[in-house]
Amino acid sequence: MDEVERSQTPPVQPTDPPHPVRRRRLPAWIARLGRWCWTALCRAAQFLLIAWAALAIYYSNLPWAWTRVALAVAFAGFAVWALWVGRRARLRWAFAGAFVAVAVWWVCIPPSHDRPWRREVAVLPRALIDGDRVRLTGFRNFTYRSDDDFDVRYEQREVSLAHLISVDLFISYWKMGPVAHTFVSFNFDDGTPPVCVSIEARPEVGEGYEPLASMFKQFELIYVVGDERDIVRVRTDYRGEEVYLYRIRARPEGVRRLFRIYLDRVNELADRPEWYQLLKNNCTINIIRNAHRAAGVERARFDYRYLLNGLIDRYMYGAGVVDTSLDFEELRRRSCINDAARAAGDAADFSARIRASLPVPAPAAE
Repeated sequence: MDEVERSQTPPVQPTDPPHPVRRRRLPAWIARLGRWCWTALCRAAQFLLIAWAALAIYYSNLPWAWTRVALAVAFAGFAVWALWVGRRARLRWAFAGAFVAVAVWWVCIPPSHDRPWRREVAVLPRALIDGDRVRLTGFRNFTYRSDDDFDVRYEQREVSLAHLISVDLFISYWKMGPVAHTFVSFNFDDGTPPVCVSIEARPEVGEGYEPLASMFKQFELIYVVGDERDIVRVRTDYRGEEVYLYRIRARPEGVRRLFRIYLDRVNELADRPEWYQLLKNNCTINIIRNAHRAAGVERARFDYRYLLNGLIDRYMYGAGVVDTSLDFEELRRRSCINDAARAAGDAADFSARIRASLPVPAPAAE
């Protein structure tokens, strides 16, 4: 019986071992290109780290310029040796430790109110709010003979929130292009002159504004609050800047919320200094941030024109917050106020004159 069963069982056929699956290798030139790109990316990242740390040392709070230069050069030389020449693990760890030390040192440099400030930014404004009444101290109202020859005059001004009706935006170009300075004015319907607020870097005596330095804790932030005959005329008449003025479409209650936010910021800066920073805490970024807070917007999509702020008028035109009944180029042409500002001079109705020919946008929707 067992023999019958064995005869009916089919013989087991030997099977060939499975063939390994061959992976297709990339062509040699593609592999070399990938390695080259990765190496270039690493080199670029290392260069940025070295450059940032060297500049942070150069612009640090050490009191002696020669010491800052020597330390910055020494750090850069050591970093190049450690990362690109020596290429030993110990050297790279030493670079990492030195970089962390510089970063911690830089982060711990505090802003201050106690510096020898230039006269035009020497006094911080402050707002005293009592219901609808606001008393502004440190209100700037200089009289200029040239950009650096002026009579210093800080005043007190009182305004009523109940009579605040609109806000305007100024764009001032040192040189026509994608970068400018932006500032705002708040307007009242009871004959009170506009309150102009210019968010600026606060330089010390002997300093001038430098974009690169502003990214390395070289300037504090200041909200200059003053008269338009000061803040506007110094740009149109004495600095030779091209200034554009745009009326903003906004409801009075929204403008009042915005003004209160500006007043809060003025007082915050008077109590606690902050660093001006070209990419994170500049004039236009602050204006946009304040506007979003007034509108109750917690998060908004970033737009490149927040940094290339010479193009911010086109951004506002697309958003419909300025007059859109005109073609943009026509609106822009009519918004240049240099001739009107020079003609108005130091007249008491300066603010009315520079707005006389401006297009007025339709009221904001309810």
